[in-house]
Amino acid sequence: MRPASPGTGAREALGPLAWCCAGVCLLVLAVAVLGPPLAPGSPTEQVGPPFAGPGAGLPLGTDFLGRDLAARLLHGGWVVLALAVGATALATLLGAGGGIWLGLAAGRGGEIVMRAVDLLAVFPPLLLMLLLATGAPAGDLAVLVAVGLAATPFSLRVTRAATRRVAATGYVLTARARGDGWTAVVRYDVLPNIAGTVLADAGIRFVAAVHLTATAGFLGLGRGAPDANWGRMIRENLPGAALNPLPVLLPAALLAAFAVAVNLLADRVAERVAGLDTSGSDG
Repeated sequence: MRPASPGTGAREALGPLAWCCAGVCLLVLAVAVLGPPLAPGSPTEQVGPPFAGPGAGLPLGTDFLGRDLAARLLHGGWVVLALAVGATALATLLGAGGGIWLGLAAGRGGEIVMRAVDLLAVFPPLLLMLLLATGAPAGDLAVLVAVGLAATPFSLRVTRAATRRVAATGYVLTARARGDGWTAVVRYDVLPNIAGTVLADAGIRFVAAVHLTATAGFLGLGRGAPDANWGRMIRENLPGAALNPLPVLLPAALLAAFAVAVNLLADRVAERVAGLDTSGSDG
């Protein structure tokens, strides 16, 4: 086994930036998941004049209907993040499964399937959400499926490219020559070598999914009013932003901070996974 390089310890450590990103992610997740039971009041009850500023009993003021903004903010995040997580999981499962199969497949059949995937990739995600929402009005499931299907072609292409690189190194041919089945090849030779790529891609897909699910709320898709939704809150309160900007700024800031933190954290973890794989193969 080769001696560890001087950068091995630094590579294995996540670093302060990654820990800061993890802290931001946990904070936003805590607001979204623990917010509803911790909310000071009802998110649908009118408690004051519209767009009132922060005051006694209303730490963040009110929204465009005079509802408690703090309660709305604490109730409005879980649906956006839950839909984004579900859509990312769907896209990653479909993309990883299809990408590995296409990466190991040879011949015209795989190329024909890839051309069909390319056609799906150019289909606008917002149009797909609108089409599915038409068939399932006020349904969060339609948003989840639409976002997941919109992200699948990109995840599939990334996984396919990574799988083809692994196959080109001779791992697959060696494993098949010693009699390993395709299941064993995928489990022991392909997945460990593409795990970092799949993880980094999942982080990118999740950021896009957060944007799309928030956009769906902004457009009024999915579960409708009076349920709180960070995306819908931005649209609803835009007319009164000059009177009280908090109903617009706070949900937008939470969504932006979460998306950036997840993306940076996924990249850092993917780098560490790739570094561990490289150091483990030096022996």
